[in-house]
Amino acid sequence: MRVLVAELKQETATFNPMLSRYDDFQVHHGSGMIDAYRHTRTELAGAMQVLEPEGIEIVPTLAAAAVSGGPVVDADLERLLTECVTAAKGCGDLDGVYVCLHGAMAGVSEDDPEGRLLSALREVLGDLPMVASLDLHAVITDRLVNAADILVPFHTYPHIDQFETGQRAASLLLRLLRKEIRPVTARVTIPMLVRGDELITATGKFGEAIRRCQEIEAERGGLCAGVIIGNAFTDVPDLQSNVLICRDDDASGAETQALEIARYMWRHRQDFQAPLTPLAEAIAVAAETEGLTVFSDAADATASGAAGDSNAILKGLLQSDWKKLALVPVVDAPAVATAIGAGVGSQMAIPLGGTRDPGRFSPVVVDVIVESVHDGDFLYEDGTRGRGGRVVVLKAGSITILVSERPVYVVGLKVFQAHGLEPTAFDLVVVKSPNGFRTHYQELASRIVPVDVPGSTSANLRSLPFQNCRRPMYPLEEHTEPPFDVL
Repeated sequence: MRVLVAELKQETATFNPMLSRYDDFQVHHGSGMIDAYRHTRTELAGAMQVLEPEGIEIVPTLAAAAVSGGPVVDADLERLLTECVTAAKGCGDLDGVYVCLHGAMAGVSEDDPEGRLLSALREVLGDLPMVASLDLHAVITDRLVNAADILVPFHTYPHIDQFETGQRAASLLLRLLRKEIRPVTARVTIPMLVRGDELITATGKFGEAIRRCQEIEAERGGLCAGVIIGNAFTDVPDLQSNVLICRDDDASGAETQALEIARYMWRHRQDFQAPLTPLAEAIAVAAETEGLTVFSDAADATASGAAGDSNAILKGLLQSDWKKLALVPVVDAPAVATAIGAGVGSQMAIPLGGTRDPGRFSPVVVDVIVESVHDGDFLYEDGTRGRGGRVVVLKAGSITILVSERPVYVVGLKVFQAHGLEPTAFDLVVVKSPNGFRTHYQELASRIVPVDVPGSTSANLRSLPFQNCRRPMYPLEEHTEPPFDVL
């Protein structure tokens, strides 16, 4: 049997004014995508590990993935979709399809690129078994649900089960290819946007819902189950939370179980919000903490689609009586060019920040020494490649600043270590992530502080200019009613 494999992934933050372009994506065509992903801990690698030993021929088409960012420019999104569908047309006879998606991608004009892609593949390939994997921050649309036979979401937050999700998806596709199952999916929508530590699946209340999903998958007739909470910053009409339960020829059972989990999520809606610490208080906490303090700058999280050019925490440190060692990242291409032009060892006053999201941030002039220059090409913890463009390390007294030309995920340790910086050597490290960083820092940090600063991905959801998502929506409106009986 021959199975088409494709990938299209970006998590879009509508409130980030810096639009995403084709060049922001790492694009691999044909066999190049297999070479790029085989030795990674990704969904594609997990799927290949399941399919190939069963004698399945992998038919690679296109893998395109970008760091989270602003909406994709229309022409560039068209190019990505066209390249993927065109590649599929040239694949000859096929038996099935596996597509790896994030699910919260948006173009300037297109609200549902993933649903459009799967629908287009259906038109080209016909009624082949089709399975797609999703991040649990996906935005679920009718078009997406109708196009795929089964949607398989992550079960962990922070996300550590990408590889296993690919395995789950591929195993279900095998059962479809063998005509062993007749999947039916129940979907219950929840008008709720969520943030906060209770979403951490290992410790929070959200984890109880996910463990119920895993029980459903393990029982007789259970195929796939998940709670997809959406990306709160992809402001499109279908943004909300969803429960998806897929069972083998059992629509009534799927509906009952989906309602059960939806009711649980709704009962705990107040718990799924994020308490934040004012910046001055956070700095005071870090100053008195022995060992490493980690600041979560979720408001400017490149992991969530923000621009990455916030200098709010940097300004706060500079204006305080901060004397300990701090490590702060910022995206600022003009500053990188200026520092490289001056050369390593140069001293200068340089504007930092506010070059990508100037409506929220303005540059701050900092006296720095240029410590080092790098090409910004490195590997993340999962084996995938980071592309920061040119990168410089600057020193401003006790503050070390990692400045990249392009956004990268500032979630794990590798982004710093690849540029000669060991996070554990500092008293304070700023990460651009709401919770994903905990997988890497939880055991290393004495304190973790979610900081209340401005940004296009702020966990203070009422501070953001929502225009397109359905209303009323909790917590944007406190008195929101769900479309099901609460009981």
